[in-house]
Amino acid sequence: MDPFLIFVILVLILSVVIHEVSHGYAAQMLGDPTARIAGRLTLNPVKHIDPLGSVIIPAILVLTNANFLIGWAKPVPYNPFNLRNAKWGEAIVAGAGPATNLFIALFFGLLIRFGSGLPADFVELAGYVVFINILLAIFNLIPIPPLDGSKVLKAFLPYNMAYKYEGLMQGIMQYGFIVTFIFIFLFISILWAPFSAVLVSVFSLITGSGICEISPMLCG
Repeated sequence: MDPFLIFVILVLILSVVIHEVSHGYAAQMLGDPTARIAGRLTLNPVKHIDPLGSVIIPAILVLTNANFLIGWAKPVPYNPFNLRNAKWGEAIVAGAGPATNLFIALFFGLLIRFGSGLPADFVELAGYVVFINILLAIFNLIPIPPLDGSKVLKAFLPYNMAYKYEGLMQGIMQYGFIVTFIFIFLFISILWAPFSAVLVSVFSLITGSGICEISPMLCG
């Protein structure tokens, strides 16, 4: 297997794990110890493996030579009734994951932008880190349950609309497995092109360079 592909898979796994742990720490800070009690405030990937999102979907994408790689971990549990902020608590917990991915992307992206003289291999690897974490941040902010964006959006809605939206989310989640596959199919077949255009634009905004200049393999 290509060493760069191995690196990309490892970065994806670690980035997804950090994303989930961030949810748990945000909930802990807001008064809910559920994730800590469940032993999920750890970077040990084994504790966060989701059979579908961590194994099956990434494996299918790798084996079919898909032009992108996506995956997710087992959601970190939390009890919204324990959160101190009833209005914004869930949105803060949900937003902590994408915010952490964005922070990682900014850190490595600014290294690329201002780190003149860095080895070319390091810059290319850092480019993968930036791209993957931008992808995770934006993807998870899509306002479709169970993605984080659905909870963030709910916090901004007026009470009556938020109540109806919550009912809609719960109805959709009853068919979670089916909805997941439908969404993945639509994402790959229809949404990936505009989504990737946004990714490339944000990548260039952060790093100050075109994605093909830094990580040619991502241009395929």
